[in-house]
Amino acid sequence: MSGDAQISRLKPGKRTDIRRENERTILDAAEKVFAEAGFGGATMQLIADMAGLPKANLHYYFATKEDLYRKVVQQIFEIWLDAAMIFDDAPGPVEGIGGYIDAKMDISRTHPHGSKVWASEVMHGAPVIQDYLETTLRDWTEGRIKAIQRWIDEGKMAPVNPRHLLYMLWATTQHYADFGHQIQTLNGGKALSDRQWNEAKASVKDMVLRGIGAK
Repeated sequence: MSGDAQISRLKPGKRTDIRRENERTILDAAEKVFAEAGFGGATMQLIADMAGLPKANLHYYFATKEDLYRKVVQQIFEIWLDAAMIFDDAPGPVEGIGGYIDAKMDISRTHPHGSKVWASEVMHGAPVIQDYLETTLRDWTEGRIKAIQRWIDEGKMAPVNPRHLLYMLWATTQHYADFGHQIQTLNGGKALSDRQWNEAKASVKDMVLRGIGAK
């Protein structure tokens, strides 16, 4: 009996739990395979092998490789969106931008493969997610620009270009994921320890907030 057939015989609550767990396993495996092989080099069989599931199970949850790829990209972007919510209620750039840096740095540590998938897609001209960039990302960016401009108008930070400040924040925080191997090599071949990671976050925040004259 196939895994999907076995799931269908379980009670509804148990079926939901198993489906959720299987989907999470598939997405974690896909994130890693897409990060290492790219969209073109990845196959559903490679992802199934990484997930330790039959290939048929992948198609049960995601009909095509593109469907799975878009879900991986959507997942990392939604995590970034959650991190940016701190902008909405922050009274100023120290709390808003400082908190955003903390969150983005933590995401780079916990979801390095997702960041690499996003970076690779964009560097290749976003052939699969261009529509996502033109809608969701554009709207999100405009909202953050308005928040930064408000703090500038209130005299809480220097009159910098909000858009280019965002670009710099993305580049800096995601560097710790996209170039993690380089950082590890320069750290004596070891991943940054908790202490080193906290030092990195504090340093990035200090340099950015002092640079924009945050109050």
